Amino acid sequence: MRLPDRGEKGFTLIELLIVVAILGVLAAVVIPNVGRFIGRGEDEAADTEFSNVQSAVVAMMVDNQLSTLPNAVSVATGDMAAFPDATSDWAAVGGKTTDISGGSFGAGDKEGYVLYQHDMAGDTDNTTLVNYVATQTTKGTYTCDANGTITQASTGYD
Repeated sequence: MRLPDRGEKGFTLIELLIVVAILGVLAAVVIPNVGRFIGRGEDEAADTEFSNVQSAVVAMMVDNQLSTLPNAVSVATGDMAAFPDATSDWAAVGGKTTDISGGSFGAGDKEGYVLYQHDMAGDTDNTTLVNYVATQTTKGTYTCDANGTITQASTGYD
């Protein structure tokens, strides 16, 4: 082993061991806390999505002057283009058969009260589609009763 020359710099073995020990203690403290933050973020995301869906249903019901929905959704879904109330035979269930101006829905129009791509007017080319939610699918699945109350069946983070 050679002796260091005067002015030569470097770390001793003791200094390196102390740095490694400090990094080990920091890792032991930080890693469990990061796992907790990730779990909490997923819970908050699920709660936020639930609130967004509930608010979208209320807005859709207000826009269409509905006090109740013709069909309750008992099978949980995450497809907002069929939620909360998409049906093919609206006249049979007393649902929407005319647009907001009173005109009849024509071929190609989307009947039903849905949160994604809701057809506000029967214009046969779907130029008045409204999105009450940002995306067609959600991570969680939801049901809806006739009064518009949403129940979260799954969060999508399970």
